[in-house]
This record gives sequence, structure tokens and C-alpha cells, in this order.
Amino acid sequence: MTVFLSSLPAVYDVLLHQGIATYKKKNSKASLPQRIAAERVEKTTRQGGIFVVRQKEDFTPTGVKGFIVTSKEGLLQQANHLTHWTPNVYRNYHYTDAKRSYICGFEEKHLQQINTFVVDIDTQQYTPQDIIMTSLEEGIGVPTLIVASTRGYQVYYALEQPLFISNKNDFRSLTVAKRIADNLKRSLQQVAADTYCNDFGFFRIPNEHNIVFCQLEQRYRIADLIDWSMRQDDDVQRPLFVVPTKQQDVALTKTAWFKALLHTTKLKGQKGILGRNNTMFTLALACFSDGLEKARAEDLLDQLNYDQSQPLSTAEIDTILTSAYSGKYRGPKQEYIRALLVEHVPNGQTIPIELGNRYWYKFKKPREERKRSHYDEWEADIIAYITTQKQPSEPFIWRTQKELCEAVGISQSSLNALLQTSTKLMKTVTGKGRAAKTGWTTVQLFLETIMTVQQQTKKAYRKYITLLIEDWVAILAPIAGYEKCVTAVYNYQENVLLKDTS
Repeated sequence: MTVFLSSLPAVYDVLLHQGIATYKKKNSKASLPQRIAAERVEKTTRQGGIFVVRQKEDFTPTGVKGFIVTSKEGLLQQANHLTHWTPNVYRNYHYTDAKRSYICGFEEKHLQQINTFVVDIDTQQYTPQDIIMTSLEEGIGVPTLIVASTRGYQVYYALEQPLFISNKNDFRSLTVAKRIADNLKRSLQQVAADTYCNDFGFFRIPNEHNIVFCQLEQRYRIADLIDWSMRQDDDVQRPLFVVPTKQQDVALTKTAWFKALLHTTKLKGQKGILGRNNTMFTLALACFSDGLEKARAEDLLDQLNYDQSQPLSTAEIDTILTSAYSGKYRGPKQEYIRALLVEHVPNGQTIPIELGNRYWYKFKKPREERKRSHYDEWEADIIAYITTQKQPSEPFIWRTQKELCEAVGISQSSLNALLQTSTKLMKTVTGKGRAAKTGWTTVQLFLETIMTVQQQTKKAYRKYITLLIEDWVAILAPIAGYEKCVTAVYNYQENVLLKDTS
């Protein structure tokens, strides 16, 4: 696929949103009205910067040699001379030397916004079509962009709206984004996705030479990706991150009660008293609730256990952690915390018990067990499948209902119910009996094909009219009135016949 330089602004608009300025602050080639209009829009958002390099060799052991770009205009001027960039925007960025040759600041904690997820396929063993089909089979959807690299491909999944990163709640939004990125890489392992690739670092920059697949209208809502990621976690029995539906005002691992319980030294278990196991389970639940990795929680419990005169075994601690991180519990309960403080902490009753406002996503059942309220997921999968299978020459793909169901993984009864409510899918049947064929398309693809055919028909008609007139004119004898007649014919051709088909 060839992407012309004139198409790159649309690519960068989709991938960068309003994360960087549209025009350069100095030496811009845009007109004053254009700059004023852009600045008016950009006042409502915060602009940051991205990092770029000119060649892979610029990633050196002593630092990254490159420069910082803060406008799309500047990026477009350099695009075809760059190899790598950070498509996700940073709020902090600077140079490390006086010559402004080495860049610094591309750490995750400095991210301003996440615009796109990128998966690195470090081999050319698989084709872009293989990657797209695997992405569909894994329930992700069609990628927004696939960029060829020297050894493989990089697959872009662009967001409809950027996910802004904040240091509130220990970078909770970044934690959620990293889990989505991890699940994307895991899901594409069968096409050799690099699971160790940096989630939000440098990637191949799209330019007019390396884009091998481009569907810019295919963008993702972060809520849909969270939902998909949760299903992936559920399938492998991996605990989900707790995602608040509104701002969470308390980090449990930073509260006074958590610190007090973490530093108790005389924990023991006996009948009628909440002891070691209950304390460690409560602390583990707080760690899970705050999104701490299981290994970090294990370190905290190991330290607490080490300070006890009657410590638990390693196996017992592992059982406690596994249970707390199973995702089955809503978090530590206030009554348990209060009882533990009274029993094991001097003046424990005077310590406030802060839990904050917590709202949890729950584990979902496997898709085949869900209620019919999830038809929108099936609809999205079918649309994505039709889009990748459709030929340019016609709007329909021809599959039996059974073949479509098997390809997407939906039962025929669910498909029939979906077709009764969907306003995006279209179906047609031609012929009868064994000769019958079933065609599937979407409203958008159908209209796009009609417009394409219309344009092709216009061009063919114009060509036919032009050739016909030239043939007629060629046999006219150049007698008196010839030039006037020919001029009138060509004027009529240009202003009437061809104008009607433009």
C-alpha cells in the first residue's frame, strides 16, 4: 500500500489527536488565519512533545541521539527522514547536552497521554493479512495501521480519544493501559508478537513508504479495550485490576491503618481472635485494590512475616496472596480492619479507617455464557470480519450463515437475534435452493462501494463521450463554419455533457 505525503497529515491526526500543536511556533509556513484557528482549538487542551530519531543506530548505550518535536507541521517536514518516534505524547522532555543532540524524558511517568497501542511483530514470517486475521480471531478487531519495519511489522491500535495519564492514585490509568498493552501482545503471540517490547516507547514512524495497511476509521474506545482485556484476564484466570468509575480519593496502602498493621510484630492465631492469616489477607486485599503487582505485595507480606515470632510458611503466604488476587473479593472490610487494630495495635481504635469510594468491574462469564445484552460485541466482530474479507469490486462477501458463524464464533441463534436489531449489518440472498448464495456487508461498506462505482462510471462515461466526439470531429470536412462548429462542440462537451458527470 502506498500512502502519499498528502495522506500523512490524516495519519498523524488520528495517532496524535491534539497532543502536540498543529503548527510550529516559529517559521511556520501556515497562513496567519490557519495558525489563529488552530491555536483557538488548542487552548482547550494541553500540548506536549514527542521524541524522534533519524536511524536505529541512534539508540546508543550512552543515550538516545534524536530531537524533540512539538508540532505536526514540524513532524511532516521531517517524516520521511525519520525511522522511530514515540506516538504517545510526553509532558516532560528535554536535551541532555548543550548541542541538543541527545534526548531525555521518555519515561512512562512523564507520559501526558496515550494515543495508541503498538504491538511489535519481529519477523516477516507472517503477512499483514495473517496479523489482521489473528487480531480478529482474538476478538481485538482490525488494526488501525500496520507499518513495515526492517525485520517485521508494527501494529497500531489507535484510540478514539486519548487516555490521559495522571500521577493520582499511583498512576492508575497507566497501570490499566499497561495491562491492556500486555494482553494485546499476548493475544498476538501466534504471529510472533514481542511480549517484552516496551509498551509505550519508540516505534517505527509511519511514512509514505512503509505503511502496508491503513484503515484510519478503525479506532478504539478505551472502555471497549478495558472490557476486552478483562475477558482475556478471565480466560487465563489472571486477576483483574480494579478500575474506579470515578476518582478514587484514598490509596489503601498509604493509609494509617495499613501502615499500622504492616508493622505489627506479635501476630498469632488462636480461636476467636483474628490473627496472622486474617491480617495478611486484609493487607493483600489492600495491595490488590491499589493495583500493586503481586510480587510487590509478596515482598510486603514477607517482611511482615519475618518480624513475627511465629511466622507462617512460604506455602501459606502464597495461598493467602493467590486468594486475595483472585478478583473474587471487593476489598478489605471495615469491620475486619477495626477488629485487627483493636487486637494487635496499641491505641488501634484511634486510627481512622479510610477505604475511599470504590467501584469495581467484576469478572465476566465466558462469552458463550453471557446474556444477549452483549450483541454489540458480536456485531463489532462481524463488521471487522466482513471488512477484511471484502473485495474492492463489490460490497458483499459470500458466505453461508454457518460459515459466517464459524468464522466469528457466534451461534446461529445469536446471529439471527442480532440481525433483528442491528442497524449496521446488511444481508442479501440470491438464487433458490442449493444454488442460493448469501451475501453479507455493512451499511458503511455498501455506501462506499456505491460511491466508488459511481465515480468509476463517471470516468468511463467521460472517456466514452470524449472519444466519440473526437471520432466525429475527425471525419468533419474543414469547410466554412468548421472552426465555429468544432469550438461549439467542445464547449458543449466541457460545460454540459462532462459537467453533468463530474
